[in-house]
Amino acid sequence: MIFLSLKHLTARKKQTLLILLGIVLGTTAYVAISGMMLGFQDYIIDRLINNEAHVRISAREEIITRKDIEELFYKKNIHSFWKVPPSGRRDSLSIENPKLWFDKFDKSNDIYAYSPQLTAQVIFKRGDTEITGKVIGSKPSQEIRVSNISNYMEPGQKFSDLGDTGNRIILGAGLLGRLGARVSESVIVSTGAGRSSPFKIIGSFNLGIAAIDNTQAFASLIDIQKLQGVANRISGIGVKLIDVNKAQGLSEFWREFSRDKVESWEEANSATLSVFTIQNITRNFMTISIVVVAAFGIYNILSILVTQKKKEIAILRALGFESFQILEIFLYQGLILGIIGGIIGVCLGYGVCLFMSTLSVGSGRMMGSTGKMLVSFETPIYLKAFSIAFISALVSSIIPAYGASKLTPIGIIRSEAD
Repeated sequence: MIFLSLKHLTARKKQTLLILLGIVLGTTAYVAISGMMLGFQDYIIDRLINNEAHVRISAREEIITRKDIEELFYKKNIHSFWKVPPSGRRDSLSIENPKLWFDKFDKSNDIYAYSPQLTAQVIFKRGDTEITGKVIGSKPSQEIRVSNISNYMEPGQKFSDLGDTGNRIILGAGLLGRLGARVSESVIVSTGAGRSSPFKIIGSFNLGIAAIDNTQAFASLIDIQKLQGVANRISGIGVKLIDVNKAQGLSEFWREFSRDKVESWEEANSATLSVFTIQNITRNFMTISIVVVAAFGIYNILSILVTQKKKEIAILRALGFESFQILEIFLYQGLILGIIGGIIGVCLGYGVCLFMSTLSVGSGRMMGSTGKMLVSFETPIYLKAFSIAFISALVSSIIPAYGASKLTPIGIIRSEAD
């Protein structure tokens, strides 16, 4: 059956090659576009997951509304009319009961590590230069288990060198440059309350995200508490989970027993993830459209082939071929096109991805350590690409193959006579 199928395909080489080209292009496009988009997405998600806490506990944020005031002061059957509806916020500057959280995390089997933090909006001063930014106070031994910030420091520098106290600080590379400072020099850190203190710069980090690198710094938790004059206060807790997929569920569960703000990494980065969803929809739509065109080509060429091969079909049926054997002959033709086109397309797609991974598209860590285009070579991309080619070829060949199997010698003779 396969021999006869190949014989039919090679009888019309130009048509066969054109249809095969359509499948190859569709498969190649899917692999190349997926590799490029998913490579960048994997890079960003890796930084969202591993460079930040999976779940972040922060001080309570509460917006006051008209409904809140009415429920507090009036009975349900009393209607109130406001000239100016009440509004405002009822926030907390710190986590109300951090020990409650610490005890809970210590007993949980889902927690890999957690790090208490105190974030302060400050002004960095060096000479006449003043830059507004943010400093995060944390315990280095715990922070390096929650985030990968130490991986983005310059060679020879260690995040753990911050120690528990000593007024040492690590600046973002952009912030360091804007201040015109160097490692081992000092910078004055001032709060809005007028408190200020000199900190020795012991290192810098470069995440490749300008919004962070240009404004953010890390210091010891105790040093920042002293700077703000708030002993034992923390404004947040970063939590790293053993299984990152549990972040959303645990966040919803923890909200049940605390007024503190609990936010998973998915919620914190929902805007970025929604962009990825749109990219994936666009990627699949573009590629599937190409494959659908190729599928219609397979349908057309097999339909024409059935019409042209009616005499051969009549002879085969007269020789004793059953209808299901005729169906197999034409069904195999579609499958052969799908398999060959899928394999060639996957191989070409891999080659295109290799080529794209050598292209220089910028510098800095955002483009990877080599400054080359970020491309994903995950196995599911290639499996899905081949599956799309194979299934589209199979589906598009079913109707012509089924039509061919229903032909009978007498029916073919009558149609020829007409």
